[in-house]
Amino acid sequence: MIKDNIFREYDIRGIYNEDLTNEEAYLIGRGFGSYIKNRGDDITVVGHDNRISSPELSSNLIKGITESGIHVIDLGLVTTPMYYFSKIFYNINSGIMVTASHNPSIYNGFKISFERERNAYGEKIVEFKQFIKNNNFTTGMGNIIHKDIKKDYINLIIKSVNLKSKLKIVVDCGNGTGSIIIKDILDRLNVEYKLINCESDGTFPKHDPDPSVNKNMIELSNTVKELHYDLGIGIDGDADRVGLVDEQGNIIKTDYYLIVMYKYLYNTIGNKRALFDVKCSRSLINELDKLGIEKTMYRTGNSYINMMMQEGNYIFGGEYSGHIYFRDKFLGFDDGIYAGLRMLEILSNNNTTLSNELKDIKRYYSTEEIKVNTDDIKKFEIVSKVKDYCKSKGYNINETDGVRVEFNDSWALIRVSNTTPCLTLRFEAETMERLNEIQSEFMNFINSVL
Repeated sequence: MIKDNIFREYDIRGIYNEDLTNEEAYLIGRGFGSYIKNRGDDITVVGHDNRISSPELSSNLIKGITESGIHVIDLGLVTTPMYYFSKIFYNINSGIMVTASHNPSIYNGFKISFERERNAYGEKIVEFKQFIKNNNFTTGMGNIIHKDIKKDYINLIIKSVNLKSKLKIVVDCGNGTGSIIIKDILDRLNVEYKLINCESDGTFPKHDPDPSVNKNMIELSNTVKELHYDLGIGIDGDADRVGLVDEQGNIIKTDYYLIVMYKYLYNTIGNKRALFDVKCSRSLINELDKLGIEKTMYRTGNSYINMMMQEGNYIFGGEYSGHIYFRDKFLGFDDGIYAGLRMLEILSNNNTTLSNELKDIKRYYSTEEIKVNTDDIKKFEIVSKVKDYCKSKGYNINETDGVRVEFNDSWALIRVSNTTPCLTLRFEAETMERLNEIQSEFMNFINSVL
């Protein structure tokens, strides 16, 4: 019987050979193939990242899909953005990417899409889980068609980036799947580069492939400073997220990336509207207000932000974890390598530095994301209790995603993680004293109800 706990808010994910086995990959393939066959599809796309377990999981998944009577375009080893591009390029609606994104090497999973331009999430994942459990599978004999999307994808990147002056960058792929494509892209651009941890190795020997965590960016930061280069770009495990380091070695969070990019795009986009998630800094809100751009703060999660990008017709948007979406001269999906190069484009075309672009921004004292371990049932109960606590105190709260508590000089965020049995917290304030005060208040309350 397939395990309930692997079905997350917007993907299927777990520890390989503990939560997620090859047998379950086969069942998911049977369920997926049957599901799309019942609605009239006859072909789908499958790709996998460079984790050690990914080829076997992919093979069993494809076996299940083809035995349901669906043909499979097998992309083999690709980044998640290459997989997204393939659905558009081959004009196919559905697909599965075998990946656990930025998680440690023991994890793996599936990003599932029944529609061309978005991944399944929320109720659609729940519905698909129940469909598999019903075990009402179709049968057939689908074919496997092997395709190589790499050349076409590189061409897409190259034509979507315009660099004038030649700058120097350091790129850290975290030994993730971006390693298979990064050199080919940079060799065709007007850029001098240094690659670190860009040998494809699904054990991720140097650090977890998650550029949103500061400790994973230390080597990149040090290398940029030692070489006196212009920019550092960190890429996550499946290459759909980015992290940046400026020329001084400072780690630049995505909400500050958004500030620079919205300023740059302001005069070229007619749709003066911004999309970002609840984790983002008040610095971003302040700068958007200065520009007169309409703001939408939405739920965390690439599936949610991606959905809003399309339904709200936003030209550009992103979330704190490093998912960035361009629809001005790109196809709208999140690609960490492309997002890094678009920042390089600003520096190159404006003959500036990233630190200079951010020099007049009001800064706040803030925490990184704080993870509080609990379980997948209790985490929702705790957030509910936090809401009740805030209402009893008369606090101003935003319930878009968990609880974001807004004070005049600070804010606090308490929400459930969509991918792990954790709470995710973040705090920001005008002074360190106030930051410590609000963090202590909410941490003490959470510890009292854990």
